[in-house]
Amino acid sequence: MRIRVVSAHLLGAAAADEVAGALRRAIGARGAATLAVSGGKTPAPMFSALAAFDLPWDVVDVFQVDERIAPAGDPARNATAQAVLPGRFHPMPVEDPDPAAAAARYAASLPDAFDCIHLGLGDDGHTASLLPGDPVLDEEKLTVAVTGVYQGRARMTLTRPVLDRARQLLGELAVQHVGQPRISRNRKSDRVVDDNQLPLFLDPAQELFKALSSSQIDKLTPIQAFDLLRQWHEKF
Repeated sequence: MRIRVVSAHLLGAAAADEVAGALRRAIGARGAATLAVSGGKTPAPMFSALAAFDLPWDVVDVFQVDERIAPAGDPARNATAQAVLPGRFHPMPVEDPDPAAAAARYAASLPDAFDCIHLGLGDDGHTASLLPGDPVLDEEKLTVAVTGVYQGRARMTLTRPVLDRARQLLGELAVQHVGQPRISRNRKSDRVVDDNQLPLFLDPAQELFKALSSSQIDKLTPIQAFDLLRQWHEKF
């Protein structure tokens, strides 16, 4: 697992550079590329930066990692920000009155393996919409599934088997400096949490703190790293 540590204001550009590299490699090898992108606030600068890259976007298919089940144009929809990407965009069909059937159709449209999947990390430790305590977290048969209600909305999401098959996973995480702990109140238990307790923690000097050494982190796949963060959050 390779980790790049950049200043917060450069995070979007750095993530876009990583994604663009993955897309170029895929196009060079197979003549086309597939990308799945996540939502949330952190990725917005990455989408804008990536859209400016001079790529043959007509051979790039862009899918969603997850989406809230909400009407078209709803500000909660991830697609609103993701639509800036100039590739062939494939939004999740969350407006369908039968979400499970819609998820099955979306699953049938997925590539065998994505060239790149972009992931973020929610403030309760989830990635994609693989939510703590939701059965979808352990789904192994379906490649696209529908979650229970979370923060007021059910969601459609890619599942772990899809993430595990990706040729490249890119995790875009915004973390705090060691000297500037952020105190947050965990939604699950209302317990006050100090972010400096995170088991995976990087400072600008690229040193790894807390539970894992740098030699251990090198052996982790991105999805294993996300799992560790999720497990830590579940303790609270």
